[in-house]
Amino acid sequence: MTTDLLPTLHLLAASPAADAPAIPAARLVPAALIGIAVIVLLITKFKLHPFLGLTIGSLAVGAVAGVAMSDVIDSYTKGFGSTAASVGTLIALGAMFGKLLVDSGGADEIVDTIVGRSSARTLPWAMAGVGALIGLPMFFEIGLVLLMPVIFLVARRSGLSIIKVGIPALAGLSAMHGLVPPHPGPLVAIDALKANLGITLGLGVLVAVPTVAIAGPLFARFAGRWVDAATPELYSTPEDEEREGGKLVRRPSFGVTLFAVLTPVVLMMGKALADIFAADGNAVRTVLDFLGTPLVALLIAVIVGFFTLGRGAGMGTRALATSMEKSLPPIAGIILIVAAGGGFKQTLVDTGIGKLVAQWVEGSGISVLLLAWVVAVLIRLATGSATVATVTASGILAPLAAGMSTGEVSLLVLAIGAGSVFFSHVNDAGFWLVKEYFGLSVGQTIKSWSLMETVLSVTGLVFVLVLGLVV
Repeated sequence: MTTDLLPTLHLLAASPAADAPAIPAARLVPAALIGIAVIVLLITKFKLHPFLGLTIGSLAVGAVAGVAMSDVIDSYTKGFGSTAASVGTLIALGAMFGKLLVDSGGADEIVDTIVGRSSARTLPWAMAGVGALIGLPMFFEIGLVLLMPVIFLVARRSGLSIIKVGIPALAGLSAMHGLVPPHPGPLVAIDALKANLGITLGLGVLVAVPTVAIAGPLFARFAGRWVDAATPELYSTPEDEEREGGKLVRRPSFGVTLFAVLTPVVLMMGKALADIFAADGNAVRTVLDFLGTPLVALLIAVIVGFFTLGRGAGMGTRALATSMEKSLPPIAGIILIVAAGGGFKQTLVDTGIGKLVAQWVEGSGISVLLLAWVVAVLIRLATGSATVATVTASGILAPLAAGMSTGEVSLLVLAIGAGSVFFSHVNDAGFWLVKEYFGLSVGQTIKSWSLMETVLSVTGLVFVLVLGLVV
C-alpha cells in the first residue's frame, strides 16, 4: 500500500497511553511488515525459537512505528500475561486430559473398537474418524505419535496401502488441530478475536466433518496411486494390554472413554445453546454458563477422567499423579509461543495497525474471511508453524471482529485456522515426522502429506465461505 492511497484513512493509534499522538499510516504498514519479516527470518533462517522470534518481532514493530519502548514493553507484557492466563491454563488442562487418555488405554480402546468394526471398503473412513476423535482433545504431535502404530498395524492386517490408511487418519487429526478448540491455535484466535467458544466449536465441527471426508478418504484414493510405499516394519506385533509393574491391567470401556472425551465438548456446546435460546437470568442458563466456561469444562473433564479413565484402567493414585506430572513439560514451549503470540498481537493492536487494516478492508470490498485465510497461509508457508500463523494473523485481523456478529467472528477464527494448515513443507516439524514414520522420500511426502494439508486448507475455506452466506 502506498502513501497516496492512505489520505482517507484517518487513524489514531490505540497505544497504552490514552493521550498518545496519532501514528502516521505510512509508518504503521512498514512497522507491521518489518515485524512479521523479523519473526519469519529469525524462525526460518536463524532457527530461533518462535518465543524469542515473536518477542523480538514485537519490539521491532514498536521501534519502526516510533512508539516509546516503555509503551511497547507494556503492550507486549499485557498481551503475554492475558493470553497465558486465558489460553495457557486451557492448554495445560488439555494436555493433562490427553496424557490420561493415552496412559489409561482409553485411546487404544477407541481405535480398536472403531477399526475392528470396519470393512476394507469403510476402513479409510473409520481411520478418518479415529484421527478426528483422537485429535479432539490432543495436540497434533501427541496424536500423531499415538496413531502411528495403529496405522501400521491396520495397513498390514488389511493389506491396504499405508497411504490409503494413514492419510485419512492424519486428515482427521490435522483438521481438529486447525479448526476445533481446545487446540492452541483456535484458542488463541478465539481469545484475540473475542469469539464465542461454544459457537466456534459447533461451526468448527460443521466445517471439519466434510473437510476431513474430502481431504482424507477421498483424497487418499489418488494419493495411494501417486505414492507407492511399503508399510514399515515398526510395531509388528500388538502391544500387550498389561503394563509392567501392574499399573494398568485393563482398559476403560469404549462407552466410558467416549463419555470422558465428549464431556468438555458437551458442556461447551450446552453453554452456547443456552446463550442462544435461554433468557438472561434463567437458572438453567446460569448453570450452563458456568459449567460451559472453557476453564471449568476442561477442569471437569480432567476430574471425570480420573474416575472414568484412570480408575477404569486400574490406575492408582501414584500412577495418576505421575501421568499428570509428565503431561506438562512437553507443552511448556507451546504455552510460551502462544503467550508470546498474544504479546505480539497486543503490540500490533496498540500501534493501531489493526484498525488501519480494518478500514482498508472495509473500503476494498475484499471478503474478510478470504483475507484472513490468505494472511494465515502466507505466515504458515514462511514459518512452518500453524500456531505462529494463527496467532500472528489473529493479531493483525483482531480489529475487524469488532463490528461483526457472533457467528461471523467464529467464521473468522475458522478461516484463519484453515489457512494455518496450508501446504506443510520442509520448515514444518510435522512434515519430517510423517516422512520418517512412513519411510517416505521428500517428494513422496509432498505428494501425499503436503498435498493433503493443502486440500484440507482450501476445502475448509470453501465451507467457511459457504457458511458465511447463511450465518
